[in-house]
Amino acid sequence: MIRANDTVNYAEVFGQTENHLYFLSDRLAIHKDMKHNFVALQDATKEQGFELKIASGYRSFDRQLSLWNNKFSGKTVLKTITGEIVKSKDLSEHQLIYQILLYSALPGASRHHWGCDIDVYAPNLLAENEQLQLETWEYEKDGPFDELSQWLRLNAHSYGFYLPYASFEGGVAFEPWHLSYLPLAKKYQQAFNINKLANVIKLSNILGKKIILENLDDIASRFINNVTEAPNNVRIETFNPFN
Repeated sequence: MIRANDTVNYAEVFGQTENHLYFLSDRLAIHKDMKHNFVALQDATKEQGFELKIASGYRSFDRQLSLWNNKFSGKTVLKTITGEIVKSKDLSEHQLIYQILLYSALPGASRHHWGCDIDVYAPNLLAENEQLQLETWEYEKDGPFDELSQWLRLNAHSYGFYLPYASFEGGVAFEPWHLSYLPLAKKYQQAFNINKLANVIKLSNILGKKIILENLDDIASRFINNVTEAPNNVRIETFNPFN
C-alpha cells in the first residue's frame, strides 16, 4: 500500500526512468505496484465478457516529446473538442499549444509517465476488421465499448481505479478510456512541482518552448492539476496475489 508520506523519485514523475515499471510486453509497461490490481480488474471484466486490454500504458518523456513536436509541426492531425480537424499553420503559437493540450499532455506532465495511468479497451467488442480509434463515440451509447465503459464507471473503484477525465472541465478533453490507479496517482499528483517541470522543459527541444514557459502557471492550472476528483469509495489497498 502506498502511504501519503512516501517519497517520490522525480525521474518517475517526468518519465525519465523505467525503474518503477513492470513490462507486460516488449513495448507495454505499467507501474509494478499496480500490477496485481490491474490483473484483478482484468479478471473481473473477463467475468462480464470483456477482454480488457491496455492501448497505452507507460509513456516516456522522449515519447511524449515526439508526440508533442509532431502535433506542433503539423505532422499529426489536430482536432477540436467537437471533432473538427484544425491545421497547425492556421493557429498562433499560443493557440496551437492550447489546442494540443486538449488531447496531449505537456512532456514532463503526462500522467502516463507514472505508469499508473492507462488507456483501456476490449478488442473482443470490436467488429471484424474494425480498428480501435480511441475516440469518445466508441465508449458512448451504441459504440462498441459502451457496456465496458458503463461497467468501469460503476466498478473500477473497487480495484483502486478511477476516471481522471470523466468529464470536460475546461482543460483536457473527456477521456472515457483513461483509468488511473489512485494510490499511486495521488502520490505523483501531490509531488507536482512547477519549477522542476520548468527546468525539465528548458533542457528539452520541445517546440513552442518560449510560449509554454511564459504560460506554464495557466497550463498547470487548466491542464495538469485540473482533473476529476476521485470518488470517496475508491479502494486504496493493493490486492494480495496469494489470497
